[in-house]
Amino acid sequence: MTTPKTETKEFQAEVKKLLDIVIHSLYTERDIFLRELISNAADALEKFRHQNLLEKEVFDADAPLEIAIQVNEKDNTLTITDSGIGMTRDELVDNLGTIAHSGSKTFLAELADSAKKDVSLIGQFGVGFYAAFMVAKRVRVQSRSYRPDDIGHEWASEAAGSYTVSENPGLHRGTRIILELKEDAAEFASETKVKRIIQQYSNFVSFPIKVAGEAVNTVQAIWARGAHDLTDEDYNAFYKFIANASDEPFYRLHFTADAPLAIKALLFTPKDNFERLGFGRMESGVSLYCQRVLIDQHNKNILPEWLRFVQGVVDSEDLPLNISRQALQDNALVAKLNKVLTSRFLKFLDEQAGKEPEQYRAFYKIFGMFLKEGATMDYTHRPALAKLLRFESSRSAAGELVSLADYVGRMGKDQKDIYYINGASREAIEAGPYLETFKKRDLEVLYTLEPIDDFVFSHLQEFEDKKLLSADRADLELPEMPEDKDEAAKPREAALETEVADSLVKWMKEVLGDRVKEVRLSKRLEDSPAIIVNPDGFMTSSMERIMRAQSHELHDFGAKNLEVNPRHSLIKSLPPARIKDEELAKTAVEQIFDNAIIQAGLVVEPRAMVERSYRILEKALKS
Repeated sequence: MTTPKTETKEFQAEVKKLLDIVIHSLYTERDIFLRELISNAADALEKFRHQNLLEKEVFDADAPLEIAIQVNEKDNTLTITDSGIGMTRDELVDNLGTIAHSGSKTFLAELADSAKKDVSLIGQFGVGFYAAFMVAKRVRVQSRSYRPDDIGHEWASEAAGSYTVSENPGLHRGTRIILELKEDAAEFASETKVKRIIQQYSNFVSFPIKVAGEAVNTVQAIWARGAHDLTDEDYNAFYKFIANASDEPFYRLHFTADAPLAIKALLFTPKDNFERLGFGRMESGVSLYCQRVLIDQHNKNILPEWLRFVQGVVDSEDLPLNISRQALQDNALVAKLNKVLTSRFLKFLDEQAGKEPEQYRAFYKIFGMFLKEGATMDYTHRPALAKLLRFESSRSAAGELVSLADYVGRMGKDQKDIYYINGASREAIEAGPYLETFKKRDLEVLYTLEPIDDFVFSHLQEFEDKKLLSADRADLELPEMPEDKDEAAKPREAALETEVADSLVKWMKEVLGDRVKEVRLSKRLEDSPAIIVNPDGFMTSSMERIMRAQSHELHDFGAKNLEVNPRHSLIKSLPPARIKDEELAKTAVEQIFDNAIIQAGLVVEPRAMVERSYRILEKALKS
């Protein structure tokens, strides 16, 4: 009987250096080795599946295409076997001893001239095999090529600078890798541990992965299939699996793109906003895959942070990965992936808003806060986000939301701008003085009922070339008042004479001092005596309230303008009151100012106002 020939070879110098890097510093988690070996095995299976279509005869043609893993806690070994394309003696030397690659790039180059170009390959990551030495003191690779004339060989090494290659007759087609584990890596001889790693990193590999004969990867990578091949039940089951959810998703988006990147994506939105429910800040729920192999779970860069409520998977073949597959080499490409996915998701939401507006409004009430957050911080997607925003308005019923496009579509020919006003509630806005002039002019006003809304509009600045203006601005230029014959027939309250009115506002400014920037006669008020307006076009009352709350201080954010209504009986009573009892008149002016401040929601210190109101009541009761 002839003894199988064994040959000892030195590793190529570059491989020696690479082995040292891989073993000691390349990977941050040892679990990665199993993901790499499974990826290489799946690569070999995919190569054989393709080659089997081209060859007339292959070895072990009927062997099932699968990956089998066995562990032996007694011997402290782990064995991974695939029935893939296998390797000849020369391929073992080339792939494992002289150059750091799995053979995929060479295979792809040879495939370029072939008519069969739709083959899907894994294992283009270079040094995955050598990760085995992180956990193994000795590695044996037994392989037999699909070619009928191959006899099978074994490659073995302890990563000490050399390896051996010997004949190994009697092997089946494919590759068996036997890891003799280090003492501190005994945990990898546990079936439980191995199954957990597979479920985390390799759960969606397209070939069966069996541990002790039991298939582990039972969930399909449905994002790689066509939407027409899938049912609602398929999507719902997959969502529940990846999101660890018990209910069905609110929305789902399944799409494939070839340009500018090759992408397969399946995104879901849940039915609940857990941040709103008080469960803390949500974390990104979209995982990055390459050819069904997990690259980064819950990656924070695939989608912007303001879309952190989205769940799903993204699979891209175009990502150039570093040798550890734990970071991407090209940040610009990641940014491009982010832009493509975000744009497609926002387009999807816009389509849903058009097709099923009521369902979209329900979605918006749950997740609109995230879209508003995006509008304040994401310049790139701001125009798309603006289309998705919804608000109540003076022409909508309570609780009914309208879009900016709805508003623009209803604008009169003389209206140039979009108007909005903030308030704690719809009732508070409609009871206040700011809508009076808009009602008279039949102008729609959007109600911004959330603290963030004014910041959103200040960042948007305009929509469809229409400026977004707060109704409490001092510099509003409103369209002319429409003629109303019925109104014209009604007697209108006479205003103060010009000279008296001018003297009054000058005196009121002296009384209020630095608390106001200017006191002037109002052109917008109809029924209220006074109103606070902002001379600064950027700083609205609601924005100031937020800034005061965040600063936890009672300092001033700039003096306001006080506008008074020269037709209101209270304002008309001030000139004679000033002559009769100037101190009382001054007290009344201060109270008018504080009342206007209250209506703007800007009360800072109520004690002085309360004391003043008592003095006024006392004098009124004595008179």
